[in-house]
Amino acid sequence: MNGLVLAVFGLVYLGMILGRLPGLALDRSGVALLGAIVLVAAGRLPMGQVGQAVDMPTLALLFGLMIVSAQFRLGGFYSWVVRRLAALRHSPQVLLAQIVAVSGVLSSLLANDIVCLAMAPVLVELCARRGLNPVPYLLGLACAANVGSAATLIGNPQNMLIGQVLGLSFPGYLADALVPAAAGLAVVWLVIAGSFRGRWSASTPVPALDTPPFDLWQTIKGAVVLLGLVAAFLFSPWPREVAALAGAGLLLCSRRMRTNRVLALVDWPLLVLFTGLFVVNYCLAQAGLLARMTGGLADLGVDLAHPAWLFGACAALSNLVSNVPAVMLLLPSATGPGGGAVLALSSTLAGNLFIVGSIANIIVVDQAARLGVRISWGQHARVGVPVTLITLALAAGWLWLSQAA
Repeated sequence: MNGLVLAVFGLVYLGMILGRLPGLALDRSGVALLGAIVLVAAGRLPMGQVGQAVDMPTLALLFGLMIVSAQFRLGGFYSWVVRRLAALRHSPQVLLAQIVAVSGVLSSLLANDIVCLAMAPVLVELCARRGLNPVPYLLGLACAANVGSAATLIGNPQNMLIGQVLGLSFPGYLADALVPAAAGLAVVWLVIAGSFRGRWSASTPVPALDTPPFDLWQTIKGAVVLLGLVAAFLFSPWPREVAALAGAGLLLCSRRMRTNRVLALVDWPLLVLFTGLFVVNYCLAQAGLLARMTGGLADLGVDLAHPAWLFGACAALSNLVSNVPAVMLLLPSATGPGGGAVLALSSTLAGNLFIVGSIANIIVVDQAARLGVRISWGQHARVGVPVTLITLALAAGWLWLSQAA
């Protein structure tokens, strides 16, 4: 029966690489769910033990923070921010710096995918009205969202997973990640500003957007809850998932925002992806196959428990199968000092290498294409490759210095 587990694992991770299974209309979430169903149906994981495989605190934290992000989106906050920046009428380079800073900061506190989903269309509208080339600003949004999300344990799904499973301290991780993330935002601006020097103008049709109007009261509610959660994460022993659910519960108690509108903005496919991968990787570990894989690599001189090997393996694997599946596979090896920070920084910063390296990149490119703005692989790579290599080098150097101190 171990052969079945290995076969399912191989097919699931092939689906992570390809984004689907050939011949089937399954995306990554569907592939992970199908793999979990096969293992449960085959008796490799009895239904009564599924709860042992799935890390419910991680799913609860993800869900709670998705509700907070939905509150800001329905309150028109993201659109309002971009339009406020447009009203300042600064130079193209200064506007780029503002977009990079805002998207980086917002992504460190709210899910980076939601930030990109909400801001990208409004950014295209902003550039079209001002006669600016939207491509550098969209690339700045995507790259900065990835880099900024690396700063905290709530900036992206893989960081939430790492923090929950490894029991990382919120302020402790912030001390490890804030400097490389802040420096990375500066790198994003420098690379894009240099790449698009003299090419800031372009004629783009102004899109007709249907964005929620700005609602000050709903935004204030979201901000109060978010600040309360950050304070709880920093200074309270309250479990992060419980605090996030409590915050979500407060926001759902609304007289104006219907629950179905809020829940419609929850990323259910991502929660399904997590659940499916939890089951597949749990069965792999229970069968002893994961230990054999890591042991075989150790015999070849690749010790994933060593921070350098873990950092490099995670960065490479994140661009092969995407960062969430890569982190799930490598989490059991992150047992050494600083292993959590190594996984979080390498998996997140590696996401800027190619368009498929992170969901944030894909969201920005897809949203732009729907509004008539094409971002090619070459355009992204000319920015993404140097940004990734430089930010990874900065993070590796910072982690080495921190551990040596």
